[in-house]
Amino acid sequence: MGLAMDTVADKAVLVTGANRGIGRAFVEEALRRGARRVYAGTRSLFPHPDDRVVPVELDVTDAAQIRAAVANAESLDVLINNAGIALYDDLSDPAVLERHLAVNLFGTYAVTQAFLPALIRSGGAVINNLSVNALAPLPLIPAYSVSKAATFNLTQSLRSFLAPQGVRVHAVFTGPVDTDMTRGLDIPKATPQSVAAAVFDALERGEQDIFPDPMSQSIAQGWGSSPAKELERQYAELLAAAPPVASHA
Repeated sequence: MGLAMDTVADKAVLVTGANRGIGRAFVEEALRRGARRVYAGTRSLFPHPDDRVVPVELDVTDAAQIRAAVANAESLDVLINNAGIALYDDLSDPAVLERHLAVNLFGTYAVTQAFLPALIRSGGAVINNLSVNALAPLPLIPAYSVSKAATFNLTQSLRSFLAPQGVRVHAVFTGPVDTDMTRGLDIPKATPQSVAAAVFDALERGEQDIFPDPMSQSIAQGWGSSPAKELERQYAELLAAAPPVASHA
């Protein structure tokens, strides 16, 4: 098992959706905190002046690109699943829901599964950038909200399954952040830089569920003793006590 994940200093970090917004802020904050290597996963490669950054062509819905990204990474300590889409809709078109699920849920799942061997070797961490909409849907973006709720459930399940293998899994519940995704919303927004810093601070504190901005912090109080969190703990204990389930051939 690897060292406790107190800091990203001298560690290898991979960020998906690293070309803009919160993803770019994660890259810069990891560098500022002394990361040894930052793999910047994007659909289109872009140069970076810091030679610790390795640009990686990575569409999280493309299995071949995911395999190539794994082959390109010498080692990995922290995987940040940040890539996502958010489109306005009214749930009338199933194709829109399927597109959100393809990127936000199945993309996160595929990238995590692919990098699991490296993360198990390092005793590393997975950080899934979700949204407060994982807890309650915003009617303006219901397909996005559904996909984030599903990804939160995935995060909780991975957390239980991977804990015995020394891999920690964190959920990030972002509120409104000043990115391209929220450009049309006239509401108070946190900066991507402040969110990235808060996430790494919470990682150092070992927080499973991270509320990194003023809006999300307003609902964080009492989360640890909420019925939802208590049920998650009870189910994790059940899993720990249950005999291993044989996988199907």
